[in-house]
Formats: sequence, C-alpha cells, structure tokens
Amino acid sequence: QKSASNTGAQGPPGTRSPHHLAAAPHLVSTPRSPSPSSPILPGPTILTSRSTPPTPPRSSFHGVVTAAALMDPKSPDDRPEAAAPQPLEWRFAQVFGERGAGEDVQEVDIISAIEFDKSGDHLATGDRGGRVVLFERTDARGNASRTELERQDYSVPRHPEFRYKTEFQSHEPEFDYLKSLEIEEKINKIKWGQTANNALFILSTNDKTIKYWKVQDKKVKRISVMNLDTSQSADNGTTSSSSTSSSRGLPNGGSSEKSYNCANNDLPFPPGGYASLRLPVVTGQELNPVARCRRVYAHAHDYHINSISNNSDGETFISADDLRINLWNLEINSQSFNIVDVKPANMEDLTEVITCAEFHPTHCNTLAYSSSKGAIRLIDLRQSALCDNHSKLFEEHEAPGSKSFFTEIIASVSDIKFARDGRHILSRDYMTLKLWDLNMDSGPVATFQVHEHLRPKLCDLYENDSIFDKFECCLSGDGHRLATGSYSNLFRVFGCTSGNTEATTLEASRNPMRRQVANPTRPTRTLTSLTRAVRRGGENAGADGNGNSNDFSTKLLHLAWHPTENSIACAAGNSLYMYYA
Repeated sequence: QKSASNTGAQGPPGTRSPHHLAAAPHLVSTPRSPSPSSPILPGPTILTSRSTPPTPPRSSFHGVVTAAALMDPKSPDDRPEAAAPQPLEWRFAQVFGERGAGEDVQEVDIISAIEFDKSGDHLATGDRGGRVVLFERTDARGNASRTELERQDYSVPRHPEFRYKTEFQSHEPEFDYLKSLEIEEKINKIKWGQTANNALFILSTNDKTIKYWKVQDKKVKRISVMNLDTSQSADNGTTSSSSTSSSRGLPNGGSSEKSYNCANNDLPFPPGGYASLRLPVVTGQELNPVARCRRVYAHAHDYHINSISNNSDGETFISADDLRINLWNLEINSQSFNIVDVKPANMEDLTEVITCAEFHPTHCNTLAYSSSKGAIRLIDLRQSALCDNHSKLFEEHEAPGSKSFFTEIIASVSDIKFARDGRHILSRDYMTLKLWDLNMDSGPVATFQVHEHLRPKLCDLYENDSIFDKFECCLSGDGHRLATGSYSNLFRVFGCTSGNTEATTLEASRNPMRRQVANPTRPTRTLTSLTRAVRRGGENAGADGNGNSNDFSTKLLHLAWHPTENSIACAAGNSLYMYYA
C-alpha cells in the first residue's frame, strides 16, 4: 500500500531545481544590469585594447564542450596539445585477513560490502556472516603530536594506514514463517551516517531488515592483579588476650565470638580467619568501542533490498528493492514513505526492476535510480509525493539490428555512484563503465570497456550464472579517475579527464602490477560533437586488457575509493586489500 509523503510539496512559483537547468553547454548567457536590491555578480570579461584575453577554460571530462571553447577563434588542430597526465603508479599498502596457501575460505567470511566514511578516517566492511568490521586510520595528522607533525613536514608523504578497530554482529539468520522464506544474514550494503559526540553511526542492511548502529568508545574499568595488604598479614589468625577486646573483630572479618560451624553461614570463616584476603584493585580505565543498535527498520520491503543511501540533510535515507523505493526518517522506524513504485497491476507485465538507488551528494531533494534495462532516472522529491515520473532519463540506445538474447542482461546497471561534485553519475553494467553528465541526457560522456573481451563467451557466462554478477564502481574524490572490479581478482582504473588515456589493470594481491604488461600506444581520440563518446579498454577478445585468461571463480565485486586521497580498498574473497598511488 502506497503512503503519501510530506516531502512532495512544490517549491515557490518560478523556482527550478539545479538539475532541471538542462541548457545546452554552447549557449552563452548575456550580461544583465544588476538591480539596486540584488547583489552585484561578476559578469563576462570585457576585452579592451590593453587587456589580455583570458585563457579559455577546458572541460575536465571527455565530450563536454564549454561555451568558452566554442568562442575560441582557433580550431582544435591549431591549439597546442596539453601534456597528457601520467598514469598513477599503484603500490600495495595493507592487507587484512589474507588467506594462506591452501587455506579454504569460509562462506561466512567473504566480504560483501565496503564503505569509507566522508572523512576517510574510518572504513567499514560487511560479510556474508552478518558481521560488520570497522577499521580506523592511524596516520591521521590530527592524532599526531607536534614533534611528529614537524617530522612529517620534512619526510616523504606516507600512504594511509588503517588498523582494526572493532567488529559486531549486525544481522542474524531469520525465517519468515508467513512466506516460508529463509532470510540470510549477509550484509548487502553499508552506509556511514554523520558523526556526533565522537560516535560513529552506521546503516547496515541484509535482504529485509535495515539497522542503525552507534559505535562509541566507552570507559571500561580494568581489574589488575589482586592486592594483598601485608601490614596485617602478621596479625591474621591471632586472637586478643585482653578481656576488654574480647568483642573486637579479628582481621579480615574474623570474630572471637563467632560460631564458625553455623549452618546458616553462606561463607563460613575458619578459626582465626583467612591467612590473607585479596581485594580487587581498579588500576585504570580503557576506552573500548561498543556497538549498540539504535533503530531497526523492518517489514517495509516485499523484495530483497539492493541499496540504501543517506540523504545530505542528515535526517532521512532511502532503501530500494526490486520494485519500490522507500524514504525513512532516521528517528522513526515505525513508518516509511513509498516514493517510487514500478510494480505493475499485473506482474506478467513486468519488464524492468530497480537495481540501485542513491541520493545526490548535496541536493537533498534529488536522487537517482537505475534499472535492469540500463536506464538511469533522476527524480525530484519536490514534484510529487509519489515520484513515478522522472525528471530526467539517461540511457544509451542500442544500434538497430544489434540486439541479441544477452542484450538486456548485459545492459542491466549493477551500480551507480554520484561524483563528489554532484555533476556526474558513474554507472556500471556487465560490459562497461559509463560516465554521465546531469546536464546532457543524450548519451554518456564517456564509455570505458571492461569486459568487451568476454563477449564471445556470453553463452558460457550465462550457463554458469556469471553473467549476473553485480560489479560495483567508484570515483576518486577529485573526479579524475574511476575504478571497477573484474574476474581473476582484477580491478581496473581509468582516467576520465581530458587527454587522459590511463587504463590500468591491477590484481588484488601483494604485487598489484604482477599481471601488468606494456599497453600498445594508441592514438588519442578527440571529440568533435557532444553525442560521441570515448571508448577505451580491452580491445583484445578472449582475454582481459593485458592478455590474461580469466578465472570466473574469483571475482572482485566490491571496492571503494578514499574520499580525499588516491587510495583504493577492495575485497578479494575474505581478504581486504588496500593500495595507494
């Protein structure tokens, strides 16, 4: 049953969402005279005979032509070519839970989710056993002393180092008696909340239930060795000979008038008392992280939850399953608002399902969700309470006559991520990575080939269900690079800035460059229209980008990019590998 949301109120007349500003990049705005009541905004530069023309800005992504570039009288062939950025040299940093030679991996230990927090000082992983493991950064400058900070000013910058912080059991296996359905404890997604009072907040979900956790350091009293007071040890076991002290108690609680063989004594003392009495002593207090479940959001999804996403307002979040997206308030777990519902009246008419959903990083009214048909829909919560109609649709149409049995399967989007600036969306389907500009819905800005070499093997991949694997993707904090996983525990890093042809294949091991070979030089492809897209990646069929055969039993599905540094954390089975550049 659909419930209306109070967040669907329309904005004031004349206002428009930033995402509705779909003006073409080649349109040049004309200067306006500022009114007395409005602030003076910087207008376009006026060129005089003595002024120097400014350097025209260039787009940071392939295929985006700015207005200044179109106004430049020089043709693209006459402009000097900028030096192409050098590919990053990735190095091994750390590994947690490394598997030994010949050691079998337990199913419950396989990592199923990875997420950095916004500061990059904490990292969370979830596994198929329902556990959440937290790691904290140890080389943060804020935690260093003044001497260490002064030493760091003259030393070579070090890579981020993390250490184990704590772990807790987030979900347990359950059984739905009404549907006779077993609910496994596997962690599907982890999202960090806003920190408050030195406490960490985490949202974790399995197929049906979302939990809100608070992890905070608590002072725990530590009991050291028992203490013995030696000053009274000589008096133990003696009785007073003075008649005036006949009622005086003996050391350690003994008394000369006490009946030691009384049946109602729980702890009878021997004659003369104990030889010594050891008392526990509190020597210090340790700060130990303690996880406590604050909220449980349950019974709101009929289908498996595939994604959760925190809102930038810090108060709400969304959860998505195959057919619905619900909006929650963090403080209210008894109700949620259904904002997207793609379930048809007749389930036989179902043609696509929701695969992923994510809030915009800065606009609390905007979110995007992807579908199994390869489409990404942008919706505005201010339009209506039930956002069945999208604001924008991003999809790439297949060429006529190129459809096959596997077309729709490999087009299904498994993951989407907003860039940190909120301008671009990165999507991952089975074959490619696509970068989309929110202001251009005619097609992707750039397309990066990841599994093109597997196209001849789609029949085999369908038979062993590998074609349904859900690979995640991530962007660097500056938006200049992106990464995704592949088979044989490989992951690929692409450069997405103008002139950057970086396409690096790395292996999740202590030697990430082990399978790297020299890539043949390829001519730089320039874009002359907005509708063309750059395609880079493995052109060789039958092997990966470096000519290596694929092992479909080992796959790297989950990885995350540090929000401020060139550091990647990726999961290979039960092992967490970290690399830096």
